[in-house]
Amino acid sequence: MDSWLLTLQPDGLQRFKTLQADAVNTVTERFYGTHGSIYEQFGARGREACREDIAFHLEFLRPVLEFGHVQPMADYLVWLSSVLTSRSVPTDHLALSLDWLSEFFADHMNAAEAVVITAALRKARAELVAASGTAPPRPESPAAWPEAAFFETALLAGDRRDALRVVDGCLDDGRGLVDIELHVIVPALYQIGEKWQINEVTIAEEHVATAIAQAVMTSGLLRSMPPPATGKRTLLACVEGNHHTVGLQMVSDAFQLAGWDVDYLGANVPTGALVKHATQRAADVIGLSVSFAQQLRVVKDVVGRLTLAFGEARPAIMVGGRAINRFHQLAAVVGADAYCTNAQTAVAYGIGV
Repeated sequence: MDSWLLTLQPDGLQRFKTLQADAVNTVTERFYGTHGSIYEQFGARGREACREDIAFHLEFLRPVLEFGHVQPMADYLVWLSSVLTSRSVPTDHLALSLDWLSEFFADHMNAAEAVVITAALRKARAELVAASGTAPPRPESPAAWPEAAFFETALLAGDRRDALRVVDGCLDDGRGLVDIELHVIVPALYQIGEKWQINEVTIAEEHVATAIAQAVMTSGLLRSMPPPATGKRTLLACVEGNHHTVGLQMVSDAFQLAGWDVDYLGANVPTGALVKHATQRAADVIGLSVSFAQQLRVVKDVVGRLTLAFGEARPAIMVGGRAINRFHQLAAVVGADAYCTNAQTAVAYGIGV
């Protein structure tokens, strides 16, 4: 766990937010004015891609400025460095972009706020440089069963039938769907994600693989014997801005197979709609999925609004997803009661509430 950095006050965060677009344009044009010949190979799309990358820097920087924890941004930068390497973009330009962002905010924010921003950018840059030449941090993956390799092959081939046969075979052997998802589907999807990072798999192939995996999970759930009802209910949602539902679907499957009623709200649930639904349903546990650090402020807002709505009667709130799994301390920062790294730990927490 790295040391916590100073943070900006709400008005400082607002000033930072209003300057983001100008910062992106300024740094992008500086790159093209200084290194334009290198980027010519990417054509018109190159300039837009440069803007997108720098905008993502700032999206990851904002939660650092709000919560004071730099490591999620550093991990993102190390991951991006590996992606740029696979696409023949000079990775020293990544550190340079952080330097130029520091200069921009030093010129456009008041002195005290500029100190906070430049300190965060310098810390992220130092972590990036220290990790030079190393592989990006991997999410904790459960032990893979032998079937995971066959499942991955089927996904990359876009073969829904073969993927279904792998899972059906496991079910026929008497293994439960929750274990199959944890030891077959998760490792296969992690492998595909890593292959995308090194440019061995296209984004389209990754999307097809995800769609097939979710369809197979649904089929597996329909094949599974429904357990006796417990009379308990959970509400599960990806917070606003989070479109990654595979993990949340696994949590939903696990709760259903433990006899719970499940309100599965799915991807990108607007905060107002989520809070309103929660107040209308008697959930024992609420589970929120967070994929990226920039969604932490959304989770904090959801938790705060649920606490205001319910008071002392508020249901227990657990959080999970990639933004939490590597940095468990952030669960407390956003006000959640617990973090869960997978579907099994989520159900175990729910049973214990």
